[in-house]
Amino acid sequence: MISFYVLTIFPKIIECYTQFGIVRQAIKKGHVEVKSLDLREFAHKRQVDDAAYGGVPGMVLKPEPILKALEYVSQEGRPFVVLTEPWGRRLNQELIRELSQCRRIAIICGRYEGVDERVKSEVDMEISLGDFVLSGGELVALSLIDGISRLVPGVLSEPKSVEEDSFQNRWLGYPVYTRPRTYRGMSVPPELTSGNHRLIELWTMWHRIKNTYERRPDLVPRELTPLEESVLRALKVGMEFNEWLKGEGRRFLKSPPA
Repeated sequence: MISFYVLTIFPKIIECYTQFGIVRQAIKKGHVEVKSLDLREFAHKRQVDDAAYGGVPGMVLKPEPILKALEYVSQEGRPFVVLTEPWGRRLNQELIRELSQCRRIAIICGRYEGVDERVKSEVDMEISLGDFVLSGGELVALSLIDGISRLVPGVLSEPKSVEEDSFQNRWLGYPVYTRPRTYRGMSVPPELTSGNHRLIELWTMWHRIKNTYERRPDLVPRELTPLEESVLRALKVGMEFNEWLKGEGRRFLKSPPA
């Protein structure tokens, strides 16, 4: 089980999210627990913030309630402590996988102008969603909890879907379809209804590589398999899947895609 402890002044934001989707499923199955700690309960007269020294505008979260909450959480062993900061390490799938190895994670949700710098003496890592500013760290905390929960064995009813995720796989995702086969004149690609598993695998790989090459070329791996090299060469000259398949791609129908 992975235990998350979210230190926040708005615990209901966290509690509401845990009632839905994958996180609810993870909790229900006993693989994940999420505890939101209201910092006001650890503060003197419930005051969690105060004006900043030096005349800086805005309010700052006080150190006492945060450190007391961490002490409370640490009674059963010190957790890995995360602080949400705009300049923190960018949250991505690699970091999600890294933190999924922790059994206990405490997440301090910043607010206002930030937290008192002295809190950082207890912080193991600062994390951000990107180069922009949010009103608070709760969205960062929920993104972290959701991303890690999906990786916990037994949470997803289809574990293989994790392997197919964008950023989990070497390439980005591919187009997906469901019933009806034709809707408003738009049809499901015939390759997906052909029943030919090898053809479907090639179609899927083609579109994974195409999405990555066109949308996130920075993610294209440096070391490529013969199949990947072939598809990239075709994409660079504007070739379509069926055109490639009739030519160089034909040989990959005879052996499993590498």
